[in-house]
Order: sequence, then structure tokens, then C-alpha cells
Amino acid sequence: MFQALAYPGLVGRPVPGDEVLLSVGALDLGLGTGGYALVVALPSRLPADEPTAGHMVKARYTPLQTIVDGAEERHPELAKATSVDGMPVVVADLHSSVPAVLAGILKARPSARIAYVMTDGGALPLWFSRTVDGLQTAGWLTGTVTVGQAFGGDLECVTTHSGLLAARHVLHADIAVVAQGPGNLGTGSVWGFSGVACGEAINAAAVLDGRPVAALRVSSADARERHQGLSHHSLTAYGKVALARADVALPDVPTEFWDGVAAQASALSERHTVVRVPVDGLDAALRACPVPLSTMGRGLDEDYPAFLAAACAGRLAATVMD
Repeated sequence: MFQALAYPGLVGRPVPGDEVLLSVGALDLGLGTGGYALVVALPSRLPADEPTAGHMVKARYTPLQTIVDGAEERHPELAKATSVDGMPVVVADLHSSVPAVLAGILKARPSARIAYVMTDGGALPLWFSRTVDGLQTAGWLTGTVTVGQAFGGDLECVTTHSGLLAARHVLHADIAVVAQGPGNLGTGSVWGFSGVACGEAINAAAVLDGRPVAALRVSSADARERHQGLSHHSLTAYGKVALARADVALPDVPTEFWDGVAAQASALSERHTVVRVPVDGLDAALRACPVPLSTMGRGLDEDYPAFLAAACAGRLAATVMD
């Protein structure tokens, strides 16, 4: 027995008794986030034809490519926009970091308007994220922007650059958080992981006159050596791919674990500014999060440093708001 996932915006809304065509490749492989049977079509009851709102195509040249209304064309203010006017931009490797980043921001700036810019390194439909749905319902997010091949946000954009401009000038965000959707892709190699895009997001924020803030990927519980303490993903994305300078948030906690992370993060200090961030009040902020905190199947208390590092990035971003 298994469950299948259908996106009504792509295939229509199934009802009991419908015949469904399923894609089960990821399910057969026993994958984590992506391990679902996905409804490809309802062969005996196709969805009604809907009028096309725009002509931007995402998931291009796949059977389920979708046509969306691009923000760059709908909002004339984006045609000439070249700057985000110093807006802090928090960049994180994992989708699971997003609620913790928001907790850190809102602890410092409860009225901050925060936009989530979702890149296409993980899930392409934003609809897959129950986390984002819960954060929007709770009022923690002002809006969402899906960029690249990702789709389903409040705004649709072509690139991370135009997505950040839309966050600032259309959603009027004070802070943007950039992260891939659920289900990042990694191979165990130095370069073969989707989080490399974090470095490119730092560059995008900087070239648009933003204030890049890097959230470190940290773990005290990951069994894989390459992710213990400070993940090699952060060292690669921020230490090699990011060419622009960023503020790197490091929890200011005097313990052996965090001293070890600080030693690892020192490799980033030539290119970036490593900032020690106080953690007072962040535990309560994380525990008050309106959505469950989970990374790689581990909750807050099972891998506490992962969420604390993300919350510190949010706090740091909030302190540099104009």
C-alpha cells in the first residue's frame, strides 16, 4: 500500500474511483523526500482546458511542462529594476532551513516582510512544500517567488536575479530568503550537489546591491563524515563558488562543537566576513515555529545545531536591515 501525489494544477483533481497513470521511479528507489508515486494523468477524465494567463513555460519540454504568468512581463516596475536597495538576502542550502531562518528574523524584527525565493535545485512545484504552506498560513511569509524551472509561487520569475527584484519591488519585502525546494540532490562528490547554487545566489544578491548573508549547513547528528560539523557543501558553495563577499552567520556558543565549526569556517574568512551571532532567545523562537522543524528526518532536538545555525543567519540579516 502506498500513497500517490497529484498536483491539481497539472493533472486535475482526482476523485475516488478514478483511473490514474503513475510515475513510481523514485518510489521504487526508496528515496527520501522524492519517494512518492506521482500522478501523471487521469486518462479517463482529463482536466478542463483553462485559459492561458501567460506564456512563460516551466519544466520545459517535459510532458508536464506548465505555462505561467511571468512577473517580469506582468509587473512593469521590473523592466528597469536593477537594484534591491540594500535588502538583506539570506541564502541557505536546505529547504528545511527556511523556517529556522524566519524564526531568527522575526525574533529580532517581528514586523519584517519576508519573501521566500525558491530555486529549482529540489522540488520544482512549490506546492509540494507543506512547510511553505504553513509559514504563509501563519503569516510568517509575505509571499513566495519561484525561479528557474521551479513554479507555483505567488510570483513566477526566470532567474534568481529577477526573483530577488520581484521580492523587493513587487512583494515589497524587507528581507528575502533564497533556498532550493524540498529534496536537494547530492552525489557524495565535491561538486555534484544542488546546493552549489548557494554560491550563485550570493553573487546574485551582491550584483543587485543586496546584502548577502550565508546560512551555514551544520550538523551534529549526520552519520556522513562530509556533513559532520560544517558541511563540505557550505565550504564549496561559499568558499569556491561565491565570488562576492557575504556575512557568514556563526552561532556564538562556547562549546567544543561550535569551536570546531568555527575552526572549519575559518577557511571562509579570506573571502567572507564570519560574524559571531548571539543565540539568546533563539531556542524559544525555534520552538514557537508554526511548522515542524525537520532536516534529513531529524527534528529540532535530534540535530539542534542545524536549526540554530539557520536561525542565527536570520537574526544577522535582521540586524543589517536599513
